[in-house]
Amino acid sequence: MTSFRTNQLKSEIAAIPMWLRRPIGKASELSTVQRIIKQRQIHTICEEGRCPNRGECYAQKTATFLLMGPTCTRSCAFCQVDKGHAPMPLDPEEPKKVAEAVQLLGLRYVVLTSVARDDLPDQGAGWFVKTIEAIRQVNPKTQIEVLTPDFYGEWQRIAAIANKKPACYNHNIETVRRLTGPVRRGAKYDRSLLVLQIVKEIDPSIPTKSGLMLGHGETVEEVIETMTDLRQVGCDRLTIGQYMRPSLEHLPVQKYWTPAEFDELGAIAKQMGFSHVRSGPLVRSSYHAGEEE
Repeated sequence: MTSFRTNQLKSEIAAIPMWLRRPIGKASELSTVQRIIKQRQIHTICEEGRCPNRGECYAQKTATFLLMGPTCTRSCAFCQVDKGHAPMPLDPEEPKKVAEAVQLLGLRYVVLTSVARDDLPDQGAGWFVKTIEAIRQVNPKTQIEVLTPDFYGEWQRIAAIANKKPACYNHNIETVRRLTGPVRRGAKYDRSLLVLQIVKEIDPSIPTKSGLMLGHGETVEEVIETMTDLRQVGCDRLTIGQYMRPSLEHLPVQKYWTPAEFDELGAIAKQMGFSHVRSGPLVRSSYHAGEEE
């Protein structure tokens, strides 16, 4: 059985197209960020999610911080982050540690994301607020983008973060309506749209953003339908990237979309009115987040 699974994994790796293969980066380019992160016992989605761009981002001394520990209370079938119903208690020093890391790395633009913490009374919304305040106390010029869970669509939780006026409020819809159930266990398509709608109702000046992963069996028509739904709730920015199977325990890839297909979808998104669009096989929701189009 072990031999079969090993051969299956080797076969899947061999099938990955060349356009999805890239070096992880030199150890010397990774060490500064990794050292700062490990010394403070904080986490990044770059590591926990095994992002294919982390070598490039680390070389530029940038990272997306993963708040509230490395264990998620939901079990999305695509995600590499560890799952569990009893995550570790919150580290009361985490907001301060993240702020120190931002300062040491000299970040002008930082992305804060988190695991889902459905075990907490406010699902962690207040923790985003505390971390934003800690960063601004020591790094007042640093722009902060947030990439949040859905908070069950609760207005007050979303408003608590939006009222801090982040540079961008991101919530990923991840996949098309038809595939939301099997791909995003515990999430709902319309609830994700609602999160982005609420942000715009609270403060229309805050740019909103969402992301799609292709490769789960969606059609071009379904992707366009999803982009239309996002525009209808005022979503300003969009990322589109390729799903890559983290392990044999995760959903298999149904299709590797080509760079040309990503370019075509990106052009359609721009025509639809998205102000910022990044569409490509290796694009992830926080990739080059602080750069202008």
